[in-house]
Amino acid sequence: MIDETDKKLLSALQQDAHLTAQELGERLNLSPSQAGRRRQRLEAEGYIQNYRARLDPERLGLAIQAFVQVQLRTHGPEHSRAFARLVTTRPEIVSAWTLTGEADYLLRVYCADLRALHTLIHDVLLAHDVVTRVQSQIVMDQCKQDAPLPL
Repeated sequence: MIDETDKKLLSALQQDAHLTAQELGERLNLSPSQAGRRRQRLEAEGYIQNYRARLDPERLGLAIQAFVQVQLRTHGPEHSRAFARLVTTRPEIVSAWTLTGEADYLLRVYCADLRALHTLIHDVLLAHDVVTRVQSQIVMDQCKQDAPLPL
């Protein structure tokens, strides 16, 4: 179980993962050692999974962001595993979800240009044995950045 102080600590770390124990302690009215121990406990218990840097895709030459819906031909466990293996091998697929409804998967992809997106869709996804349909939506603008989880 986490208490309100833990939630405040998690919220602060979602905004800035570089906060030191001293800075966390100041924000939470704790000593640095108490703040550090709480952070370590939350890491050990799996509330904090990891720390990452948020990169600018455009500065890295990834001008196209798209969401791609994928529908499988059949839904047996082996087909799902085969498609999941494909997803994990493609670096341009940065996240993937299984869904209810018409699409079986939703993929978030970053590509250098439209040609690279076309290649991913036609030469990789549609070429896979278990895929029957792909529908893509190209992101025009992101009006809200990936936000911290509500605590």
